[in-house]
Amino acid sequence: MPISLADLAADLAAESAVVRAVVAPLAEVDWRAETPSAGWSVADQISHLAHYDEVTVLSATNADAFVQMRARVEASGEIDPDVIARRYRHLSGVELLTWYDRARGELLSTFRELDPAVRLPWFGPSMSAASLLTARLMETWAHAQDIADTVGAEIAPTDRLRHVAHIGVGARAFSYAANGLKAPADPVRVELISPSGELWTWGPAAATDRVTGTALDFCFAVTQRRHLDDLSLTATGAAAEEWLSIAQAFAGEPGTGREPLRTENAVALS
Repeated sequence: MPISLADLAADLAAESAVVRAVVAPLAEVDWRAETPSAGWSVADQISHLAHYDEVTVLSATNADAFVQMRARVEASGEIDPDVIARRYRHLSGVELLTWYDRARGELLSTFRELDPAVRLPWFGPSMSAASLLTARLMETWAHAQDIADTVGAEIAPTDRLRHVAHIGVGARAFSYAANGLKAPADPVRVELISPSGELWTWGPAAATDRVTGTALDFCFAVTQRRHLDDLSLTATGAAAEEWLSIAQAFAGEPGTGREPLRTENAVALS
């Protein structure tokens, strides 16, 4: 059955509410606290989400204007996330939250009415509306983790992580390309336990290369929000081990990842 954008938008709305619940009570000084993303504050994390919500809406509503904007920012270097972050650092926490609410609301209302399969221009190849909205959910979850880690909040995992895991699995070939490597032909079987206890699987059941563990830990890995040493994932086979070491669900340059939080190695390689 084709994915319903209304259902996907509902899941994104729920993730959006999680972010809002974490940042809304913060004092201005907390908005300026540096997150685990080096050089980025809580404020930068929110401005990044709001900025790309607006860009995504532009792609869906005015493709020609999006293409013109893309050419301009790519030529000028303004596509650099750090450059974008600096542009909005004059905004207060209250102003950023107001912007985030408005931009996210426009994103959700725009995409609820789209055909999930319609192709929209993006940075690089075009994407389906469903894929683009799923990517916004993945980004929202990942940046929420950075904010929560900074302010000491706890975010309970939900089965909405399936969207993040699905992107992570699908981005395997991109992870190699981003690192200038050739992806191996060997398939990898992925088996993850969801927060509700369901088994989620991707890839051929007979594949000898496998990644197993919890969906939460896999999502931490592919969004590079935790070091592999801090995750209870099992990689079996050379192709699975190599992929986990470079996995990224997000577009752009290879991420720098995170430093280990503990010394013992919890990632089992066999």
